[in-house]
Amino acid sequence: MRLNQNTLLLGKKVVLVPYTSEHVPRYHEWMKSEELQRLTASEPLTLEQEHGMQHSWREDGDKCTFIVLDAEKWQAHPGTTEESCMVGDVNLFLTDLDDPTLGEIEVMIAEPSCRGKGLGTEAVLMMLSYGVTKLGLTKFEAKIGQENEPSIRMFQKLHFEQVAVSSIFQEVTLRLTMGEPERQWLLEQTSHVEEQLYRDGSAEPC
Repeated sequence: MRLNQNTLLLGKKVVLVPYTSEHVPRYHEWMKSEELQRLTASEPLTLEQEHGMQHSWREDGDKCTFIVLDAEKWQAHPGTTEESCMVGDVNLFLTDLDDPTLGEIEVMIAEPSCRGKGLGTEAVLMMLSYGVTKLGLTKFEAKIGQENEPSIRMFQKLHFEQVAVSSIFQEVTLRLTMGEPERQWLLEQTSHVEEQLYRDGSAEPC
């Protein structure tokens, strides 16, 4: 999505930056993992195919992707490459033609050492806020493999409720509808987030 190509979002634990070609090699290494392929229902791609995917996602109007950086690592070492601070990604898919206010959200913390520390939670909160304030979304869905209990629990803590179970795909669907109380709660949870201008890896830590 071109809308977020110049946007950097700075949180307490994570920094969200647009998915650029600089990030592809690390992302490609992650997706060689059979565990991540299973959890994300992804097929392994060649590096060339991954570059093509990155380009198409950047151009597609129905996909919004941010790479998740470790904020502590990114801020502690000015001038460090974003690739060395990458921990995962967070996505919004706007693919329901009948309801443009609905977004499907996904998050992946690919680095095992960075799981269970709240990075995924903050990344999701920041992406929800971006979807509400910048994309006009009022409803969110998350489709998660039934075996991925930590992810299911995380979304439930963020007020998502289970609405469907697919035995065929072995996944559960959770939904969050943004009424005014939910919107105010979300904006309070993300009031610390700073939006900065991003230019292909040239944004400097504060």
